[in-house]
Amino acid sequence: MESIDKYDLAILRQLQDEARLTNAELAQRVGLSAAPCWRRVRALEAAGYIKGYHAELDRRKIGLGVLAFVRVDTDRATSDATRVLEEAIRRLPEVVACHYISGNGMFELQVVAEDLDAFSRFALNSLMTLPNVKDLHTSFSLGEVKANSALPLGHLGG
Repeated sequence: MESIDKYDLAILRQLQDEARLTNAELAQRVGLSAAPCWRRVRALEAAGYIKGYHAELDRRKIGLGVLAFVRVDTDRATSDATRVLEEAIRRLPEVVACHYISGNGMFELQVVAEDLDAFSRFALNSLMTLPNVKDLHTSFSLGEVKANSALPLGHLGG
């Protein structure tokens, strides 16, 4: 799949809004019959445009009231040390996102916890014991203005 057209774009928009649509519902919404719609969805999946489907949970409803942003400073920035640290971070379920960053620090983590005490225990017992970690700088979310996993698609046309 070299590029996406208006139907592919419409499919991506609809699935971002409601991934549980049946193929028949999706086809009707994007103006295709069921078989071509199904083929396009499969092609978008195979080309990597659609990475998967999941349920979006409300972290507060499941008892994760704290969202922290943690900048991780490292001792060394060698490729081997960085790979070891990356793998250790991937194994921590409390870390829901991790990004390389510019400026001060190497990584910016998004961490969830039940409360401040639970976060403190996690930071001391898990984050500070990660390989090659020199320091942590933490900020806490005081409220979400916007939390949306849907990506903007306007630059793709349509």
